[in-house]
Amino acid sequence: MSDAFTTRVLHVSSGSRESVVDLTGDCEAFLREAADGRDGLLNVFVPHATAGVAIMETGAGSDDDLLTALHTLLPADDRWQHRHGSPGHGRDHVLPALVPPHATLPVVDGRLELGTWQSVCLVDTNRDHADRQVRLSFLGH
Repeated sequence: MSDAFTTRVLHVSSGSRESVVDLTGDCEAFLREAADGRDGLLNVFVPHATAGVAIMETGAGSDDDLLTALHTLLPADDRWQHRHGSPGHGRDHVLPALVPPHATLPVVDGRLELGTWQSVCLVDTNRDHADRQVRLSFLGH
């Protein structure tokens, strides 16, 4: 594989409760090796039917606000047709329609071009599966 395209899989433990996991440090570490000061694009992809990727502020309560909003939009009750797993698990399968399982971000001089308060986050409402994979792919020149 050429150095124009590099990919790596992260193994992330999101725990047994709904969570927003900040992946920004992992993305930056990957880019230090893969981008090596070049411009390009970082794609972050979660190959799971019940998780998503969000670009958002973390650490100031926004994490909990997002989870609260998702509870309002997608209640964990018995209304869902998809019924295996924990009660209300069907909502987890709807999550990626609202929080997509991918994000593509600009990389300039080997660094993520995020806004001051933006972070790259895994959003996981599925309490049944705590171990997640996140694929980071850099395409650059």
